[in-house]
Amino acid sequence: MKKIDIFDTTLRDGEQSAGINLNTQEKLEIAKQLEKFGMTIIEAGFPASSPGDFDAVNKIAKTVKNSIVTGLARSIERDIDTSWEALKVGAQPHLHVFIATSPIHMKYKLQRTPDEVVEQAVAAVKYARKFFPLVQFSAEDASRSDLDFLARIVGEVIEAGATTVNLPDTVGYATPEEYGAMFKYVKENAKGADRVKLSCHCHDDLGMAVANSIAAVQNGAEQVEGTINGIGERAGNAALEEIAVAFHIRKDFYNVDTGVNLVETKKTSQMVSRLTGVVIQPNKAVVGRNAFAHESGIHQDGMLKNRETYEIITPELIGAKDEPLALGKHSGRHAFKDRAISMGFELTDEQLNAAFIAFKELADRKKEVTEDDLFFLFTNQQTKNTDVPLYRLQRTQVEYRNNEPHATITATTPEGEEKTVESVGAGGSVEAIFNTLEKLVGGEVHILDYRVTSVGKGRDALGEAVINLSIDGERFTGRDAAQDVLQASAKAYVNAVNRRIMRDTMKKQAMEAK
Repeated sequence: MKKIDIFDTTLRDGEQSAGINLNTQEKLEIAKQLEKFGMTIIEAGFPASSPGDFDAVNKIAKTVKNSIVTGLARSIERDIDTSWEALKVGAQPHLHVFIATSPIHMKYKLQRTPDEVVEQAVAAVKYARKFFPLVQFSAEDASRSDLDFLARIVGEVIEAGATTVNLPDTVGYATPEEYGAMFKYVKENAKGADRVKLSCHCHDDLGMAVANSIAAVQNGAEQVEGTINGIGERAGNAALEEIAVAFHIRKDFYNVDTGVNLVETKKTSQMVSRLTGVVIQPNKAVVGRNAFAHESGIHQDGMLKNRETYEIITPELIGAKDEPLALGKHSGRHAFKDRAISMGFELTDEQLNAAFIAFKELADRKKEVTEDDLFFLFTNQQTKNTDVPLYRLQRTQVEYRNNEPHATITATTPEGEEKTVESVGAGGSVEAIFNTLEKLVGGEVHILDYRVTSVGKGRDALGEAVINLSIDGERFTGRDAAQDVLQASAKAYVNAVNRRIMRDTMKKQAMEAK
């Protein structure tokens, strides 16, 4: 079978989605899960873009050993230098450099001639190879580039030392036939193309990212790029879990092996959804909650007689099999730890103890503690940063006086002071809470987006709140969960504020380190 490498860019292209804001610890946990999932290459970020991205890429490169860790860089020396400082600690230092090659990008964005673009690309690859043994070059907007020019620049960067060449469908414009033909043309006409790995990177603006990626593989691509759950700029990227399962289910047709550990699919998808706050549509292929639901009587009858009548993918394949519920308020630490391990979580003793306390509190209030509840508790502990002084909610109370909601909140500030503040909300209880928290934290805060969804099923399910807000003009995303949706909303707001504090602390530490 033909081996295809999987290049995951969830932490770079995926995080560029509107409203997504991951901190270093969250990126690190996702990276470790991507490693378990079997990603060949993990694009951890854009080191030159911010101190936070640099720190995350550096920590991921230090931690992940079974996947190659890479970072994105523009075709300029200072980006390459910064990337080397972040990535040199990796087991196999890898760099991803890019420059646009389509006429519209060269003319209006770069304002350079084709010759100047080739010169810059070649210089960048040569410079990068002074440090990195593995250098990937991307011809941004390749699918709208002139084919002869594309073959020319690809040949030049290969001569300069590129080890992988990526031909992206940057704006999701290509059809499968066109995109596959482009790979075939480059493979046959670019000098040295047989010596390097060709890679595809597709966006989903016309809903064809997965189909285009498969067409590229059928025409010579040996690497597929994408994200978990298909998140990314605009309409997103090719969904890697869909590609991996498609190649597995139809291996009789494609004869392709990705090396992906498919049993980690569901957990990886859930983790990315929870930490990014991007809800998975119910009917999404492979990982949507309705992916294995059968409501039609005819379908149910067929399923009872033979599952293969209507189910080409089994839940077990992607790690979605139901676990027996064996935990309740009388369960002990040993059983709780065993469940964490069986679910694939690696928690420190401190994290496990904190999760166990939260579990006991939840078990006292809930009839059933579901797998979704446990997943939330475990990921919540994995991604907490307790080293930075933050706001800590103590009490949240809402009461109506003369038909007007009044919120009273007590919290500990980052300085260690306990404060109690009160405010009202003309629009209801949630607005009263947000107005009160704005008084607590100070600054100009605007709510950009807010939603609450259930974690699990039943009337006693946890409510998870996700909030996007701007603080003094900067956007942050917060999330948290509680049985009381008002409490969840308050905690999500505070989580967003704390993210700003952690970001500012990281910037300060980076400046002091310099």
